[in-house]
Amino acid sequence: MADNYTEEQKYIRAKNRVKSIKGFYVHLSVYLIVNLFLVMSSAIADGGWQAFWEWQSYTTAFFWGIGLAFHALKVFGLFGILGSNWEDKKIKELMDKDKSDSWQ
Repeated sequence: MADNYTEEQKYIRAKNRVKSIKGFYVHLSVYLIVNLFLVMSSAIADGGWQAFWEWQSYTTAFFWGIGLAFHALKVFGLFGILGSNWEDKKIKELMDKDKSDSWQ
């Protein structure tokens, strides 16, 4: 099915892919900046780097990190189950089914 795309469709798909990769890197950058700020604020407010080792310093980074990991899996296609190949295969399957149902 991927071979049937026009040049414009290929361009749009590539552009969307670049946009999603850029979105991930923006998300990663914000994650790093915000969590660095939170850790530094906690260390300053609680009197030193001992506060860095307390669990409260990690909760935001941990749970946000889970979301970031899922974002990375989605963007870089590591889910496999619902990647772009799956979409192409499912579209072809539904089109083929629609063709076979139309003559019955």
